[in-house]
Amino acid sequence: MRLHRRDIQRDIRELGAMLGDTIRTQESGAAFDTVEHLRRRSIERRSGAGDVGSIRAELDGLDTDRELVAARAFTAYFELINLAEERERIRALREQSQAGVPDDGLEEAADALADNDTEAIESVLDDVYIQPTFTAHPTEARRKTVKAKLRSVASSLETLDERLLTDKESGQIERELRAEVTSLWQTPQIRQRQPEPTDEALNVQWYLENTLFDVVGEVYQELEDALADRSEFDADKRVPKLFEFRSWAGSDRDGNPYVTPEVTTKTLSRQRRVVLERYRDELKRLSGVLSQDSDHIEIGTEVDERLAHHEEALPSVSAEAEERYPDEPYRQLLRLMRERLDRVGTVRPGEYGGIDGVIADLDAIEADLRSNGAGNVADVHVDSLRRQAETFGFTLASLDLRDHQENHTLAIEAALDRQGIDYAGMGEDERVEFLTDAIAEEEPVLEFDDLGELGETAERVLLRFERLADWQREYGTDAIDTYCISMCEEPSHVLEVLFLADQVDVVDLPGHSGLDVVPLLETEYALSGARRIIGTLFENDAYAAAMEARGGTQEVMLGYSDSCKENGFFAAQWSLQRNEKRLAEICSDYGVELRLFHGRGGSISRGGGPMNDALLALPNETVTGEVKFTEQGEAIAEKYASPKIAERELEQMLNAQLRARQGAIERPTEPVEEEWIEAMETGATAAREAYQELLETEGFVAFFEQATPITVIENLNLGSRPASRSSERTVEDLRAIPWVFAWTQARCIVPGWYSLATGLDAYLDDGGDMETLEEMYNSWPFFRTMLDNAAMALAKTDMTIATEYAALADDDLEERIFTDIEAEYERAVELVAEITGGDSLPLSGWFNESLRRRNPYVDPLNLLQLRLLSRSERSEAERRALRMTVKGIAAGMKNTG
Repeated sequence: MRLHRRDIQRDIRELGAMLGDTIRTQESGAAFDTVEHLRRRSIERRSGAGDVGSIRAELDGLDTDRELVAARAFTAYFELINLAEERERIRALREQSQAGVPDDGLEEAADALADNDTEAIESVLDDVYIQPTFTAHPTEARRKTVKAKLRSVASSLETLDERLLTDKESGQIERELRAEVTSLWQTPQIRQRQPEPTDEALNVQWYLENTLFDVVGEVYQELEDALADRSEFDADKRVPKLFEFRSWAGSDRDGNPYVTPEVTTKTLSRQRRVVLERYRDELKRLSGVLSQDSDHIEIGTEVDERLAHHEEALPSVSAEAEERYPDEPYRQLLRLMRERLDRVGTVRPGEYGGIDGVIADLDAIEADLRSNGAGNVADVHVDSLRRQAETFGFTLASLDLRDHQENHTLAIEAALDRQGIDYAGMGEDERVEFLTDAIAEEEPVLEFDDLGELGETAERVLLRFERLADWQREYGTDAIDTYCISMCEEPSHVLEVLFLADQVDVVDLPGHSGLDVVPLLETEYALSGARRIIGTLFENDAYAAAMEARGGTQEVMLGYSDSCKENGFFAAQWSLQRNEKRLAEICSDYGVELRLFHGRGGSISRGGGPMNDALLALPNETVTGEVKFTEQGEAIAEKYASPKIAERELEQMLNAQLRARQGAIERPTEPVEEEWIEAMETGATAAREAYQELLETEGFVAFFEQATPITVIENLNLGSRPASRSSERTVEDLRAIPWVFAWTQARCIVPGWYSLATGLDAYLDDGGDMETLEEMYNSWPFFRTMLDNAAMALAKTDMTIATEYAALADDDLEERIFTDIEAEYERAVELVAEITGGDSLPLSGWFNESLRRRNPYVDPLNLLQLRLLSRSERSEAERRALRMTVKGIAAGMKNTG
């Protein structure tokens, strides 16, 4: 059976031709020739028939207008090629599905569980709970308008590829495609204003509303079918809730002064409105399906009871429904459900008290259909809506609040100082004792009047907690029930948040806590002091009571980004792995369930890489079944813009987590050789020292500023949050995202591999052997994933281009700093290839092919960016061209940071 009518080569060829025609007609034939010459010189360079000098020579002849056209052309090319690769990925998924052999699919997970009895399978399913958490971190370089046009192009490609069309129909689609490419060319690519937090929240909501809402039910159905086909699992039994989506967009206050309570209120309100509209649409659709009347079915007591329940709340609407749908009880019930949804959040009585009421109604309809021999109708039309209700509730995505620990401390100091209490003068133990006693008090300790006189920080924090109580009353506790503390380093930092929540009755111990308080451990001091922090909390009466009220689970967030920026890739990876096990041990000692929250980014240095590999590489001791992780920047669009790819992403997550949990049950302690641990300890210590020595090298910050486009990135309007925490220019002050973004632009991805070779060599020099490293790679998922991810960062690095950027720096800085970077890179490539058993880096065929396809088109953008960066003064047109090169390189590398 032929599933597709095109292939990636045809997509690229035709899209490239359309873009070329657009440039010729919209600009000029000479402009097209310029782009074509640059393309050819770059291809020659990559094939060995030319060099960087030939590309530079082409660029030397360009005026400013032609520079901008070239930057726009290659940027637009990458935007289109990314869609062609997305379509090719969908082809592969469909072909695997048709052949019955999808890699990392739910069939594989079902096979792994198949040897177990029903009770054991249900135990694994009950444990697994996956919480992707969308953030608003500024790593998405594309405008919303541009993304909308690209989705239109993707839709046309899908139609041409998957539908059987007449020549006339194909011609019409191709004309529409050409029109969209023309419109894309005429649309400004660069944001003229900095996005606001509400823009970022809208962006996240789009993926939840338009993609994930529609595919989540299909994932559950596929899992149930796979289990029923391969095991004793009852085909009529529903698997428990396995997914919950969360968001930081509109609620993450850390370092972003623009995320105000008003922004959070708008986010909560719109999310509820969006999800209610989706439910109403689905109920309207369902009403068109469930047209059975009482002459053909026997209505059960459950539907009668639900109708009576609604009649009591909405007598007039119930009468109207009976009159409109006589003898059609399902339609009567669906009409009443729509009415109750319409009243949620309004002053009118009769609204649903929560999503449980919707689920109860759907359960009654489903049970009734099955008892009347219409189980297939229930499977196709009702079950997916029930899954949507169970997953998205009335919130669409629950929000996490977040702020820096020092802001909570400052707020409490100011508020207590007004009441004559010297909190600022207390030591850590005194603070813990004071906060514990204050939480136990019946009456509030803090006064929330006249907050403005306490200072801006204190007012902001205290007002947020006041509003938190309002949000939970208005939208439900589940809508916003987690508070993450950045740079958490002491037990008091956690107790401060619990105390503030207690003061506004979000927490009322011992019986109620409406908040999970989540320490974010991201510095080496915090990670190594995990037992000091977490153990103290577990032994604290107030905190223990709060945790018991939340079900006995402690969520701990691990900061991949800042850990890597502080310690380097090798040392950070080992520190996180070791401290994950330490946290599991601490929680086990105290009988507490651990939920790890992985603060991952899109790049390798920030915890990126394939999600299923990452989940399977976690230590068995930490795999409790519950897991939470961030999804950021362009990774959100790459994973969730297409329904088919979004469904695949969820399947892979679920596959990995089910298998990992099954493995953890079978082997609660991960079998790791002591020799391997010693190798990592030796290597990580040396790697950390080498990395920190690089950062502490005299003139390093100046080199970073001169040899990367960091100053351009900071003014790109990528996100609402400032790029730095203050006006200081230090590596410590710079946020991890622009830090990685800048190195990626320069094709020298230092954060993804620097000091890896030093660490591996330190182990070998200390008496270690290559055979042990090879064994570690072949037998230890953690080590294998670490090297595979490093290999991707090494492969994306291009030292020839990086050398050109380094030449922008002062000669002495280039010689002292870049020479070491270059040597570390070359040795890392050599070692990784040798350990992994090949003559080159261990890269998948798809990754290699994508690199081969992209590199010739990234080079002209890099060399144009270098020309523009070298100019001490730039015109407005030159500044636009420079910003465009940043965007184009990001699209070509498929990664910003």
